Amino acid sequence: MDLSVLLPKVVSVAKKAGIFIRGERENFSYDKVEVKGLNDLVSYVDKISEKLIVEKLSALFPQAGFIAEENTATEKKEYNWIVDPLDGTTNFVHGIPCYAVSIGLEHNGEIILGVVYEVSRDECFSAYKNGGAFLNEEQIKVSERKTLSESLIATGFPIYNFSRLENYLTALKYFMQHTHGLRRIGSAASDLCYLACGRVDAFFEYNLNAWDVSAGALIVKEAGGTVCDFSGNQNWLFGKEISCTNGFLEQEFNEVIREMF
Repeated sequence: MDLSVLLPKVVSVAKKAGIFIRGERENFSYDKVEVKGLNDLVSYVDKISEKLIVEKLSALFPQAGFIAEENTATEKKEYNWIVDPLDGTTNFVHGIPCYAVSIGLEHNGEIILGVVYEVSRDECFSAYKNGGAFLNEEQIKVSERKTLSESLIATGFPIYNFSRLENYLTALKYFMQHTHGLRRIGSAASDLCYLACGRVDAFFEYNLNAWDVSAGALIVKEAGGTVCDFSGNQNWLFGKEISCTNGFLEQEFNEVIREMF
């Protein structure tokens, strides 16, 4: 499989879903929102976006299976598309910018291709294994900030799993006192891409799913950053915790994460 040929086709799929999402936002009404669980929102926009993406990707690569947020799932195969049709649904339904389409391709447990299309800014981040990372076809790199004291940290607040809340609040307190600050953007896929292009310098969050992080984590790696779980190991895709840095901060940042969690 030639990933360099496949990537622009996946970019096109993500952008088509994004055009649909952008159009629906113009007249979207909150009464169209459903609640999947505590603070876990979904709408017809998520569902139709996923249907569109699954149809297009199935035509591109029929041999691949699917792991997708809105219940499109198949028997796991050698290759699997990991799809979040609208990452940042809460932002979307409240009319707050920053929500994204995220598409990752997994091969035997490794992400080999990723596309994140941030709809409201019309920014498409993409990467494939060993091919570099790009924003709207221009190559991107992580920042060169070397200490926490000069860094900006991204994170995501727990919305329903509060089992590690005290650890999380302790980490927030530390980073508030020892960095340029924290940002909670509301889309993990976008957080990761903002790290990849140097807007933030590190990112951590727990209780994320594979579709939240698959594409963005590869983009971080291909931009020169590091990705691990809170223990410093590689169980971040399905392990529901992730810690990422620009590389320069890897030791300092991950030592704090390990201590706090």
